[in-house]
Amino acid sequence: MEAYENWREEKRSAYLYEVMAEHETNILHKKLFLDLKAAAEKQAMMWEKKITASGKTSPATYRPDFRTRLIAVMVRCVGAERLHSMLSAMKVRGMSVFTRYHAEHQHTSLSSSSNLRAAVFGVNDGLVSNMSLILGVAGANADHHFIIIAGVAGLLSGAFSMGAGEYISVRSQREVFEYQIAIEEEELREYPEEEQQELSLIYQARGIPTETANKLASIMIENPETGLSTLAREELGINPEDLVSPTGAMVSSFLAFAVGALIPILPFFWHNSTTTLCISATLTGIALFMIGAILSLYTNKNPIISGLRMLLVGVVAGSITYTIGHILGVSL
Repeated sequence: MEAYENWREEKRSAYLYEVMAEHETNILHKKLFLDLKAAAEKQAMMWEKKITASGKTSPATYRPDFRTRLIAVMVRCVGAERLHSMLSAMKVRGMSVFTRYHAEHQHTSLSSSSNLRAAVFGVNDGLVSNMSLILGVAGANADHHFIIIAGVAGLLSGAFSMGAGEYISVRSQREVFEYQIAIEEEELREYPEEEQQELSLIYQARGIPTETANKLASIMIENPETGLSTLAREELGINPEDLVSPTGAMVSSFLAFAVGALIPILPFFWHNSTTTLCISATLTGIALFMIGAILSLYTNKNPIISGLRMLLVGVVAGSITYTIGHILGVSL
């Protein structure tokens, strides 16, 4: 069954390469996809020969399944660039030619600077959501005890939700990447010449002369470990050394949200007066301003303006929830 599945994957790749080539405006990219289509057809033929040589029934005519047809429709509508992840997950190679576009539109990154930025956003989420919750409950004229319960519940539910969501997301992404790398490793072992040719085609699509591309691809494939790492980067756009731990991502997300959500509720543990809500809002406002200023390091904008903008977002969110809470408190 594994041989049949490999045959189907190669035929599916060839089908998608043809669709991508038809709707590609970049001449080099179009040539790359047509060449990759030919390579995929060749590899499918190799699997078909292995199947028949083992005495099994030759595969039937390939017919794209619903998911493949849907991806093909999407490629025709929005282009291959915007479907980088989907196409990579379906064993479509050569996506690294879109690396720059993909990097510009990624929400997260595996680099330490982006992890820091993600943590800052996590703290910001905790701040805004829990402060809004507390203001909504306070607007309904709830007593001190209920505000603390609401704040703690908001902190725990939000942190667990963020952590669980991050774990599932990163775990799923990692499994996709590990599966793709495993397939690439098997292909490198089964037909290294074809993999070397594909790598050369990718280099050529980037403007490297054919002879130089062939030599470079040959050097990379000579060492299996280096070859696999290079193919993962160039064909899949994946760095095997940078696969994120889902557990680590879960804990980081949980802690980042919890830290942010803890700030608005802290004053209520120390004070029980009419000024407690003001102290909580002030601490939250200062934290929001600081977060905005920190994020300006990534945008090269004025830190004061960035801080005030972040503060304004928090003020608007808090004001709306306080007003809604007040209206519900009066009406109920």
